[in-house]
Amino acid sequence: MVEGPIECVDVSEFRPEEKEAAEFRNYVDSPRIAIVRETYRLMHENQSVEFVQGQRAKWCRFDHCEMTIMEALDELNKLIDDSDPDVDIPNIVHAFQTAERLRQHHPGKDWLHLTGLIHDLGKVMALWGEPQWAVVGDTYPVGCAADSSIVFAEQCAKGPDAQDQRYNTQLGMYERNCGLDNVLMSWGHDEYLYQVLKHNKCTIPDEGMAMIRFHSFYPWHTGNAYGHLTNSKDEAMLPWVREMNKFDLYSKDSCMPDIEALIPYYQGLIDKYCPGNLEW
Repeated sequence: MVEGPIECVDVSEFRPEEKEAAEFRNYVDSPRIAIVRETYRLMHENQSVEFVQGQRAKWCRFDHCEMTIMEALDELNKLIDDSDPDVDIPNIVHAFQTAERLRQHHPGKDWLHLTGLIHDLGKVMALWGEPQWAVVGDTYPVGCAADSSIVFAEQCAKGPDAQDQRYNTQLGMYERNCGLDNVLMSWGHDEYLYQVLKHNKCTIPDEGMAMIRFHSFYPWHTGNAYGHLTNSKDEAMLPWVREMNKFDLYSKDSCMPDIEALIPYYQGLIDKYCPGNLEW
């Protein structure tokens, strides 16, 4: 674990000049709203305890591919996230935008730069046949009642867990303050990449691993929900996850990074923390 608190950055200085903070995550009248809403509808009507357990069994065999981190980044050039109302650029561009903003404002934390670069790599599942509703978008616990802070929360009423008395109360199948390590999250790229890095014994600090695992858990880090499930470890990780979120969200703009020029620096970080071929 990294010692000392993170020095949080005021993001107002690097939001794209043409956009105010309220214009991000526009789930009302974004030009992409139709495809975004449909992606979430499918997510909310299909994610369940049974589904997530099946996905974990399927993907945590790590027998789908062997490739390096840089090869996985190249794969993201093929993907546009159907859950994102803000931009429709290939995900690799967003990866370098996030990493470079983190590098600019936290120059002494090289692991944080790498975390920003790779945080979305779990989305490669969509390129291997997984539907985007099981890959992208915000995450939330399954096995308990859906919180109203979830995007399009009304859709969750049609999900399997909402009809199951074991799962449709506030605590559902959990004990109060059991900790997020003991909570089953909706299946997506966050959990998958976390499990890939853990399986391959990558050495990114705990703070970076929490950022990867929970950066899409908006009901928690932004909506202040699900505090009845978290413990002291989660609360210690929360400021780091929130800091990651600023750079993940507000780095989205039309400025294209010079990816080729940046590769040598980031390859060095990959070699340090996540070297060689990884099992995916």
